[in-house]
Amino acid sequence: MRKTVAGLLAGISLMFASGTSAQSQELTIFWAEWDPANYLQELVNEYEAETGVKVTVETTPWADFQTKAFTEFNAKGSAYDMVVGDSQWIGAASEAGHYVDLTEFFNKHKLNEVMAPATVKYYSEYPANSSKYWSIPAEGDAVGWSYRKDWFEDPKEMEAFKAKYGYDLAPPKDWKQLRDIAEFFHRPDQKRYGIAIYTDNSYDGLVMGVENAIFSFGGELGDYSTYKVDGIINSEKNVKALETYRELYGFTPPGWAKSFFVENNQAITENLAAMSMNYFAFFPALVNEASNPNAKVTGFFANPAGPNGDQYAALGGQGISIVSYSENKEEAMKFLEWFIKDETQKRWAELGGYTASAKVLESEEFQNATPYNKAFYETMFKVKDFWATPEYAELLIQMNQRIYPYVTAGQGTAKEALDALAKDWNATFKKYGRH
Repeated sequence: MRKTVAGLLAGISLMFASGTSAQSQELTIFWAEWDPANYLQELVNEYEAETGVKVTVETTPWADFQTKAFTEFNAKGSAYDMVVGDSQWIGAASEAGHYVDLTEFFNKHKLNEVMAPATVKYYSEYPANSSKYWSIPAEGDAVGWSYRKDWFEDPKEMEAFKAKYGYDLAPPKDWKQLRDIAEFFHRPDQKRYGIAIYTDNSYDGLVMGVENAIFSFGGELGDYSTYKVDGIINSEKNVKALETYRELYGFTPPGWAKSFFVENNQAITENLAAMSMNYFAFFPALVNEASNPNAKVTGFFANPAGPNGDQYAALGGQGISIVSYSENKEEAMKFLEWFIKDETQKRWAELGGYTASAKVLESEEFQNATPYNKAFYETMFKVKDFWATPEYAELLIQMNQRIYPYVTAGQGTAKEALDALAKDWNATFKKYGRH
């Protein structure tokens, strides 16, 4: 357990009366082990330089992150003052009392306006539409797309594409164009393929991939306020979205039935596919010539619109929450006040973090800072997420079990898969007393 300076608690009233204590103070933020956590450590080092408060970003491999976090939560341990937890955790963590209620903080600082509204809805609010907030959007992320600009801009390819489809070859504006381009570049005899999409069903890869289609086809997973799913998860819009995703699977490289973020970056770096779906968090590797020999000819675009103009993307990323069992909640609150400042969010983005600050996202400086920032900006105002209820893991497993055989093996129909999923989810919600 991390220690604080002796006597701190006894003198906490004096500390708040005089701003940051003259005595040293320590805070620990728990996160998964990846580059954004390193960027956050750089950021909080600047907080220490300003305030004297030492902040340590403690990390663990992604595979252990949830287990280690909830083990500590359930033990009501004070090892972590804050956690940058997955968006799906917010229901389980808030209902169990693990997170501090940040509603007053949210309203005081008007974070519904400061942060991109869509990110607030899914990183921070629980239950849905309750105006109760438990996290501050921290590492914004969502699914976007990379593509091979050199393939798209080849004059011969452009001419052939227009002759076949009747419009110019360019980054797709909608899912029909996405499908056409995937088909056009799918040339197994040349070992060149049309598209790389998420198919891995061991966690949320396939589900997030399909969500990109469902949300942009105008569909939903259910009513997050009432837990109604009949006629929603198995709606006509969702059936068409799932059918389209299955069709796209036919244009992926061979052996693509268990692919997630690693393979989807390889689809670009190893000349396998014309377009590739992935989290924005993994795009820095695609503009680095050390990790992508095609870095100079790799472009990016936001998830395209659906047939009726709806345009959304599946949410990734995490919000930062104060752990209820922290012995330093007041100091952690001060840190959050610093974290949400415009200048801090701007610095967070400069270091490589994905800010959710509306002001920073909307700035030309941010949008021009990397080849993918403009697509990120376009996406973060149009994100939607999976169920955040405590039983989300069961719901996720059930969705994987129902749609994976259809998408990757063509078993049954999309309608059959989604009708069965509706029954599964109804039974699960009934089991947990949701309706």
